[in-house]
Amino acid sequence: MKADIHPNYVDCKIECACGAEYQTRSTKGDYKISICSACHPAYTGDNSRVAMSAGQIEKFNRRYKR
Repeated sequence: MKADIHPNYVDCKIECACGAEYQTRSTKGDYKISICSACHPAYTGDNSRVAMSAGQIEKFNRRYKR
């Protein structure tokens, strides 16, 4: 590798709003994020959004009498 052309790659900590912390490496340092795999509904199996969309379908069907 050429000398003095690569960014400084340091250890960093990523903190989520839910309290989860991850150790990794980055060129920019520590991060604070709002959602991660520990709290995202797609990974946790939270079905509240699915139930909401089912209610929206029923509302649509009632409106157009299907």
